Amino acid sequence: MSRVMTEIVRQIKAGQRFLVCAHASPDGDAIGATLGLMLGLEKLGKQVVAYNADGVPDTFRFLPGADRVLTDLEDQPDFDAVFVLDAGDLSRTGDPVAERAPVLINIDHHPGSDFGDICYLDTEAAATAVLIYRLLKACDLTLDLDIALPLYTGLLSDTGSFRYANSNPEAFAVGGQLVELGIDPWQVASALYESQPPERMRLLSQVLATLYIAPDGKHASVSMSLEMLEETGALPEHTDGFVNYPRAVSGVEVAVFFRQVETEKVKIGFRSRGNIDVGGLAKKLGGGGHKNAAGAHIDGTLDAVVTEVHSLLDQLLN
Repeated sequence: MSRVMTEIVRQIKAGQRFLVCAHASPDGDAIGATLGLMLGLEKLGKQVVAYNADGVPDTFRFLPGADRVLTDLEDQPDFDAVFVLDAGDLSRTGDPVAERAPVLINIDHHPGSDFGDICYLDTEAAATAVLIYRLLKACDLTLDLDIALPLYTGLLSDTGSFRYANSNPEAFAVGGQLVELGIDPWQVASALYESQPPERMRLLSQVLATLYIAPDGKHASVSMSLEMLEETGALPEHTDGFVNYPRAVSGVEVAVFFRQVETEKVKIGFRSRGNIDVGGLAKKLGGGGHKNAAGAHIDGTLDAVVTEVHSLLDQLLN
């Protein structure tokens, strides 16, 4: 057991009351890791509060404990330690959680995530859910189905159903061990990919109409405006996975999803293949992430940001 893991286990044994949170606008890994750790700590006899500034997206409401995730920590007494999961940066939690306990434990697989009193970072891990799996096993906890289900969902989500380059041998091994606990893979896959709300599909139809493919075919993008959200009645959470559509175009090396979040602010999601480092590009734009999956927020109108980023990608890929 590593020194960092040993110290986290010691903190768990010594403490009684814990806060578990992840980044706002949570994806499957953020929610899966949060719920898996919450339920695991409770099985160890601890008191646990789970928090996410934006709550649990509808897609993940089928997971055990999803209805217990708070969106407000007002009136909550202090904790013995705070776990921040999958955040990349502390500010992404949406609450000054570091003020709520004497110890902040950061568990992540995003490069550059180096905050916290204790930082357990492994960029080779397929998902933060894998790190939580390791931690609970280090605590000698016997996992049950309720704990396994969110961890498996987080792993499935962050590996693109074991299609992405981060689907390493450990990812398959952990996935198999979780399935052995009674998970029905079809149930999870159906909940994630085949139970889409009508609002999402209406929004997707408008977003796909914006598909841009560069003249050389090396990068492609889709865009979403605030007007599209209003017209379709969709929510920002319904855009999860939209970047995979331009990514699926044959020959495309970098895919981008532009999502307008304010009149003059755009959130950008990058996905790339092979050795194309979109993490470096996102960092230059004030964001961050992995080599093949990254993002940033840019000030400007949607049209201006799209034009700027397309120009940067032309330079990067040529």
